[in-house]
Amino acid sequence: MSTRLGWHDYAARWAALHGGFDPRQAGAVVRGWVRLSYEIGSRLGRLRVSPTAVTVGGLALCAATPIAATRGPEGLFTAGVLVLLAAIADSVDGAVAVATDRTTRLGYVYDSVADRLGELCWLTAFWVAGAPAPLVFTAGALSWLHEYIRARATAAGMTEIGTVTVGERPSRVSVTTVAFLIAAAAGGLDRDLVPGTLTVFLVIWILLAAFGLAQLSRAVRRLLR
Repeated sequence: MSTRLGWHDYAARWAALHGGFDPRQAGAVVRGWVRLSYEIGSRLGRLRVSPTAVTVGGLALCAATPIAATRGPEGLFTAGVLVLLAAIADSVDGAVAVATDRTTRLGYVYDSVADRLGELCWLTAFWVAGAPAPLVFTAGALSWLHEYIRARATAAGMTEIGTVTVGERPSRVSVTTVAFLIAAAAGGLDRDLVPGTLTVFLVIWILLAAFGLAQLSRAVRRLLR
C-alpha cells in the first residue's frame, strides 16, 4: 500500500462491509475500538502483513487459553490477557483487509470460522478451570445460535446488520476477559473461589446471550416480514 488510507475512507469501507453500520456514528467505545483497529491494521498493511496471518495468530492465542487456564491463578491471568490480545487480532485482521483493499468473501468465511473456534477455546478454558459443563455448553449454544440466525437471515435477504444486541461478540470478549482476570485474583486468595467466580460470569454470559438472541429475533422478523 503506497499511501495510507484515511480514517474517513476506511470507516466508509468498513460500514459497507457491516450492513451500513457507520463506526463514526457509534458510541465512544465502539468508535474507539474500530479506530484502534484501523491504526494498527493500516500500519501492518504497510508492512505487507496479510489478513490471514493476523487471523491465524489470533486463533493461536485463543488455542493457548485452555492450556493457560490449567495452571492456577497465574494461568488464568494469562488466559485473560490472551483473550484480549485475540480480540484485538480479530479486529485487526479485518482492518488490514479493508486498509489494503484485500477483502474477499473467502476471507470473511475464514474469519467467521476462526471466531467460532476461538470462542470454543475460551469456553473450554472455563471448563478446565472448574466451571460447570452444562453452563459452558449453554453459553456456547446460545451464542452460536445468535450468529447462525444472523447468517441465515443475511442469506435470506437481510441486507442490514439487523440490530446490535447485548449478546454480540464484544460482550462475550468482555465477559471472558474480566472473568479470567477476576478469577485469577480470587484464586490468589483461595483457589476454591475460582470455580464459583467463573460460574457467576458464565451466568452473565448466558443472560446476555439469551437477551441478545431475543433482540436479534425481533429484528429479523421485522426486516424479513
